[in-house]
Amino acid sequence: MTRASRSLSVVLVTLLLVSMATLASAQSSSPLENLPYSGGVLMGRAIRAGRVQLPAPSIRPSAPPVVTCSPAPCTLPNTNVSKSAVLANETPIVINPKNQLQLLSGANDYACAGIQGFYFSPDGGTTWNRSCLGLLSGASGDGDPNVGFDLNNVAYAAGIDALSSGATNIVWSKSTDQGKTWSAVKVAVANFFSGGIADKPWMEIDTRPASSFKNNIYISVTQFATNNNSTITVSHSADGGATWSNAIAVDSTQVYPSVDQFSDMATGADGTVYVTWMRCTANGPSGDCGGTTATFYVSKSSDGGNTWTSPTKIATAALAPDPGFCCFYGSLPNTDERVSNIPVVAIDNSNGANNGTLYVTYYNWTGSFMQVLVTRSHDGGTTWTAGVPVAPSTATHDQFFQWLNVSPGGIVGVSWDDRRNDPSNINYESFAAFSNDGGKSFSKNFDLSAKPSNPFNDGFGGFFIGDYTGNAWVANNTLLVVYTDTTTGIDQDFMVGERLK
Repeated sequence: MTRASRSLSVVLVTLLLVSMATLASAQSSSPLENLPYSGGVLMGRAIRAGRVQLPAPSIRPSAPPVVTCSPAPCTLPNTNVSKSAVLANETPIVINPKNQLQLLSGANDYACAGIQGFYFSPDGGTTWNRSCLGLLSGASGDGDPNVGFDLNNVAYAAGIDALSSGATNIVWSKSTDQGKTWSAVKVAVANFFSGGIADKPWMEIDTRPASSFKNNIYISVTQFATNNNSTITVSHSADGGATWSNAIAVDSTQVYPSVDQFSDMATGADGTVYVTWMRCTANGPSGDCGGTTATFYVSKSSDGGNTWTSPTKIATAALAPDPGFCCFYGSLPNTDERVSNIPVVAIDNSNGANNGTLYVTYYNWTGSFMQVLVTRSHDGGTTWTAGVPVAPSTATHDQFFQWLNVSPGGIVGVSWDDRRNDPSNINYESFAAFSNDGGKSFSKNFDLSAKPSNPFNDGFGGFFIGDYTGNAWVANNTLLVVYTDTTTGIDQDFMVGERLK
C-alpha cells in the first residue's frame, strides 16, 4: 500500500515514549511475581527486593524534533522526548482542551526515584519539559502514570506510591506552569481493603463545557485485599484535588480466583461518567487467568460519581495463554512479556450522527493470534454490538496494547502494536486505523514505526514493556499515539508522525 493511496482526512502524529537499557546482569526468567497486580506494582516490588537491578540513572541530551511535514502524506522523524537513559514504558497522553499546543505525557520512568516521569510540551511537541513526580514521605514509587488537564489550564499527574507497610496509595499532583514544577504529592485514593493494594489507577477529568460536573476529577482503581479479593472503585474531586470522596465500589467484591482489573474511564457531554474493566477467573492451565475467557463490564454515574449503576456486560474475549507460568493475564506469544487486556472506552461527544455512541476496544485470542476488536453501544452501555476487527483479514499476527479515542468531529481513532511485518511473529510496530462511520468499519491500517521493535530488547531481558499505551486527538485532524519502542537498546523516546491526506 502506497502512502499516496491513503485518503482519510486526518493528520496523524505518533509520540513513542520509550526507554531501553541493559540490566546489570542477564535474567534467565521473569523476576516478576505471577500475581494479579499491575506490571508497575510488580516491577516496583521486584526492584525493591533486588530481583531487578537498574543501571545508574542519567539523562541524554536531544535536539528539538522536526514536527512538521509536507506535502501530505508524510512521516515525522523519531525524536527523543523523555531523555531518560534507563527505561520507560506505560505511556498515557492528553491534550489541554484550552490550548491544543499543550501536550502532557508520562511513563514508568526508571530514571526517576519514584518511577513516575512526566513530559510536558508547550508548543505542540517541538520542545519538552521533563520532570519526576515526588513521593509521599517514606514511600517508594510503583509507577502507573496518569495525566490530565482541567478547563483552567491546570495539568494533573497521578501514580502509585508503595508504603513501608507494603500497602499502596494512589497519589496526585498538579502543575500551573506548564509542567515545570509540580505540587507536593498527596493521597487521592487510599487502599479500600485494610493493608491492601490500590492498583492500576486511571484518571479522567470532565472537560465538557456544558457538563454539570465540569472539572470533576475521577480516578478509578483496582483494589486488592491481602488475600487477592478485588473490586473496582472510583473516587472523585470537585475542587481541583483539594479534597477527595471516599472510594466507591462500582460492583461487589470478587472473591479470588475471580479477579477484577484494568479499568478505564470516559465522560459524556452531559457529565455522565463511565468506567469499564475486565474480569477473569484464575483457573487457567498455569493457575492464573492466562488462557481463560475474560468478561468486560461497564458502569456509569449521572450524579458526579456519587452513585453507580449495576454493571452491564460489554463482551467476552479469550486471553492469550501463559505457557511460561510468568504472566498472570497471559503472555505476548513467543515471549515472557506480560500482556494486559484493558477495555479502553471513549465516547462520541461530537454534534454528528453518532453523538453519544460509546466505543470499547479490546483484544481476543483467536487460538493462533491476538486480534484487536472494537464494539459500540448506542444506548448508554446497555447493549453492545459484536466486535469489529481494526485490521484486515489478511493480518493474522499478534495485535496488542490497543487504545482508542474519538475526535471532536466523531472520527474513531484506534492504535495498537502489531507483528504483521515479522514472519516469526516477534518484532512489532505501532499501527493505527480510523472509522468515519461510527465504528462499523475501519480504514486501511497505517504503520507508524520507522523500524520494528524486538521485545527481547526491552532492557529488562524480555519480560516487561508495560501494560498500556495511549493516544489523544488534537482538534479533529491529529491523533497523538504513544507506545514503547525498543529499536536502539538505549533511551528511545520518539515522536513519529504521518499526515494522511
